[in-house]
Amino acid sequence: MASEDVVGKTSATIANLAEEAKIASEGVKAPSRHALLSICKSLVAGGVAGGVSRTAVAPLERLKILLQVQNHHAIKYNGTIQGLKYIWRTEGFRGLFKGNGTNCARIVPNSAVKFFSYEEASKGILWLYRQQPGNEDAELTPLLRLGAGACAGIIAMSATYPMDLVRGRITVQTDKSSSQYRGIAHALRTVLREEGPRALYKGWLPSVIGVVPYVGLNFAVYESLKDWLVKTRPFGLVEDTELSVTTKLACGAAAGTVGQTVAYPLDVIRRRMQMVGWKHAGSVVTADGKSALEYTGMVDAFRKTVRYEGFGALYKGLVPNSVKVVPSIAIAFVSYEVVKDLLGVEMRISD
Repeated sequence: MASEDVVGKTSATIANLAEEAKIASEGVKAPSRHALLSICKSLVAGGVAGGVSRTAVAPLERLKILLQVQNHHAIKYNGTIQGLKYIWRTEGFRGLFKGNGTNCARIVPNSAVKFFSYEEASKGILWLYRQQPGNEDAELTPLLRLGAGACAGIIAMSATYPMDLVRGRITVQTDKSSSQYRGIAHALRTVLREEGPRALYKGWLPSVIGVVPYVGLNFAVYESLKDWLVKTRPFGLVEDTELSVTTKLACGAAAGTVGQTVAYPLDVIRRRMQMVGWKHAGSVVTADGKSALEYTGMVDAFRKTVRYEGFGALYKGLVPNSVKVVPSIAIAFVSYEVVKDLLGVEMRISD
């Protein structure tokens, strides 16, 4: 009898587990066409935002990189106006946009993944936060937005980092470089052949560290500023809970200023590490025969930069970068929202 009871209880348990599994499997549904279409539209909006914003400031982006990596033995670019004039005089109009095609090829998927990842990370982080007792009706806070933005930045940067490396090198090379990268594919093949696969991720660590405050603060400041303006309505800036395009641009500009100022030294170190091992680097890096510094890692790059050029070297190119970042971030955020509205995509962060 005892054995029959055990068998009976075991059979009942197995039957219950099977029933629960069946119910669970019925509850799991494949993504609907509407959901997939919404994801695609969100990715398209992010890509368009990245391409438009980066092309608008391409000359300043190139000048920033040249200022960051030029050899301190031979200064060719000394300030924003002088630098832009020098590029125009020596390389013409096309020189101002050198590397922009590669840059857009990188920034379009990067921006698409970044904006989409931010929305998904925001939803996930908010869901986890609401699981805590007393937080059932909580909304996203600046700190939660910072975390979501950091996650989005790390995912997007890691996915497109090899493109960022070759973009930097194509941007730096000049007509006097002994060997020219002929395009994205050629640059990738050349780096793989001459320096190996690991070279495609040179400078990745400072990029990861830098992207946390940079992208995190961009999203946190932008979204929090918008929320504050909608709730407080200062100076009559808000009408019917909607911000004007001008106000959104101002929010994006503030976000870009805060983020890039905090993370800029890491961006300088990243660029310098990316140039290490490049046999045919342009004269801006090699100073016409004078050896460029070699770095064994991120800490060594920081140490040598400060030792030989001073602390201010960590902020080389900050002015053109500020002039570039402020409108670029503003245009990216507003373009993203405008394109999403045109495509009819619902904002899903607060769902």
